[in-house]
Amino acid sequence: MLKDVFGRRFYYLRLSITDVCNFRCEYCLPDGYQCEHDRQFLTLDEISRVARGFARLGTEKIRITGGEPALRKDLPQAIELCKQTSGINTVALTTNGFNMQSQYRHWMDAGLDALNVSIDSFDPRQFAAITGKDKLDSIMSAIDNALCDGFQQIKINTVLMREYNGHDLQQFFRYVKDKPISLRFIELMQTGDNRDFYNAQHVSGQHIKNQLLVNGWIPQVRAKTAGPAEVYQHSDYQGSIGLIMPYDKDFCATCNRLRVSSLGNLHLCLFSEQGLPIRQYLQTDDTREFEQNLVALLQDKKISHLLHDGLTGATKHLSMLGG
Repeated sequence: MLKDVFGRRFYYLRLSITDVCNFRCEYCLPDGYQCEHDRQFLTLDEISRVARGFARLGTEKIRITGGEPALRKDLPQAIELCKQTSGINTVALTTNGFNMQSQYRHWMDAGLDALNVSIDSFDPRQFAAITGKDKLDSIMSAIDNALCDGFQQIKINTVLMREYNGHDLQQFFRYVKDKPISLRFIELMQTGDNRDFYNAQHVSGQHIKNQLLVNGWIPQVRAKTAGPAEVYQHSDYQGSIGLIMPYDKDFCATCNRLRVSSLGNLHLCLFSEQGLPIRQYLQTDDTREFEQNLVALLQDKKISHLLHDGLTGATKHLSMLGG
């Protein structure tokens, strides 16, 4: 079992398959993707071995991330390989949704269990201003179509930003009134490249939490493979609201996830000082050496990130690891 020196168990792997992204989100890649290395991303064989090694050590859930993972044409095969791995109960995907309309059925057929779509505004002009892409209508239609096709495990990720969406949260509450969608507000996190933007735009999620509690929203019990969101439900709403607040003092106490980058590095935290090379252990189908090294490397995981001190580690932008 993957367990650190603080007793935390790791049931959840966030697996990046590319760091390329075709959006220009203001808080992540405002100048677009800048390639700083050879694009020798994990192969399908290596992805399969990562999944198998983690599963043998108790991991039950894999989330495929990027960059934008749908930029890889073999994404359905990657989903299928993870889903077919013994011990992996849930395969999830995080996407910006740019080609979701044409591709989501292929993802479903490959065995995808859950889908997260990044939408920071429901206003088409604001969405385009944030992302650099006029794709909101297509993405919203794709979500509706997926729901109609019976795909129920859909979440929307919304990064809170003071000037872009922090002033009108009611549009998000209205959206989940009649849709079985989990919408999660994510506090803007400081990374190596966005210090000034963070200082200008950061909004705490605490005031939303207070608003939820005052208005009768009930906190839900978090499953062992769940992400870091505090999820709230209300009897008058089909959907739910989640809060991801990385600056909360107890945020790291329930950490249950590890990260592998698209270049084959293990990241013990989103804000680790460095990625730990593991790709050399993924070159044969025998994953025992890979597993032994995972267990050993995990013993160096720290009790908490250091975001409160303005230390963001090696994470220059979220596209490096998919958040």
